[in-house]
Amino acid sequence: MTKPDYNRRDFIKKSALAGAAIGLAGPYNLARGAQSPNDQVTVAIMGGRGRAGALAHAFADVQGTMVKSIYEVDRRPLSQLAQNLESRQGRKPETGTDFRRALEDPDIDALVIGAPDHWQTPATVMALQAGKHVYVEKPASHNPAEAELIVRAQKRYNKEVQIGNQQRSSPESMQAMQDIADGMIGTPYYGKAFYANARESIGHGKIAQVPDWLDYELWQGPAPRTPYRDNLIHYNWHWFWKWGTGEALNNGTHEYDICRWALGVDLPNRISSNGGRYHFDDDWEFYDTQNITFDYPGGKSINWEGRSANGYPFWGKGRGSFIHGTEGTMFMDRSGYQVFNLDNEEIKSVTRDDEVDPLDTVGGGGLTDLHIDNFAKAIRQGEKLNSPIEEGQKSVLALHLANISQYVGRSLNIDPRSGRIIGDSEAMSMWSRRYEPGWEPKI
Repeated sequence: MTKPDYNRRDFIKKSALAGAAIGLAGPYNLARGAQSPNDQVTVAIMGGRGRAGALAHAFADVQGTMVKSIYEVDRRPLSQLAQNLESRQGRKPETGTDFRRALEDPDIDALVIGAPDHWQTPATVMALQAGKHVYVEKPASHNPAEAELIVRAQKRYNKEVQIGNQQRSSPESMQAMQDIADGMIGTPYYGKAFYANARESIGHGKIAQVPDWLDYELWQGPAPRTPYRDNLIHYNWHWFWKWGTGEALNNGTHEYDICRWALGVDLPNRISSNGGRYHFDDDWEFYDTQNITFDYPGGKSINWEGRSANGYPFWGKGRGSFIHGTEGTMFMDRSGYQVFNLDNEEIKSVTRDDEVDPLDTVGGGGLTDLHIDNFAKAIRQGEKLNSPIEEGQKSVLALHLANISQYVGRSLNIDPRSGRIIGDSEAMSMWSRRYEPGWEPKI
């Protein structure tokens, strides 16, 4: 069977044409012929549900990548997923529950990590030590110490590590950044990022017997052992400190990163967060309402506002980023961007058809394809990554610190060179986390 260039041909055709029209080159020239095995990136997928399942389909579809194996601690979706991928790529992937088998496989070039947050840095370190490249979903780290560790590991083992904030591969977002650099809105100084969703209560879970389809020991992995609860797996782990990082890193990572990119800033020197768990009385430990302000040296700032349990949109949108400057304002999301002058008149609009729901928890679509294409070309052709882990963790580290600010109930002063908290020992005590003995990531 011949593998298609992409399963979303119409989208790619439109993206390639749009890229040519606005002067983009490189990763957006997607018309490719047959490739030799030496030009193919062979991957193993860690995870098979939700976002990991979407990544498996995307790596099977993108020309130049091949899924050899899939590992999921919940064995139930594996058979059907393998069949789906066989129909897409012409080869049925191997399946199993323990991703560590892939690290011993000499045919595997890269590990694709769609596992929960508490696994992302430890799995990345293990893959790098095994000589593999890594595509890791955001946030890629569970806490500030891991945000540092994953960057050090990439530098030490010198492999490509792409973080999955796929808007960095959007041709429209790249053109928007060029417009900002060219002075279209003057000097940018303030970014407003937002997210609104109407998630339901997770209730009050109870300790239960581990289902026979789940390898709960491996699911926990580096996290301290905890009895299985019936409202944790497969998605609600996001809202518990032991395994997740809350909405600020689950979704705020995307739009905050876009604002930081647009303003040309790295780490802040002050962070303040307020909010709480207001909407439901349940087991959710993080915040359903959070408002974070990041201040930077040189007089710039970003605000992220998130609502997890009330989906009333901001300016008619569920998520997006405003960039305010001395000569105007730009609005960006995954569908393109608009530019307004100081009289609030639209002076430019660049749009494309957005094929996925921006609040979808799976998050597939054409930007993921482009991001994967960039990752594969970085490995095989030396193309520059659009979102290398060192750059991505600048955004992630600041959001980890924002969660700490919220937890301790006060603003934090930050060393903008290192990200370290200044003069607050209680807050600094949350820099890292405890690991199950024997599972600590080390480089």
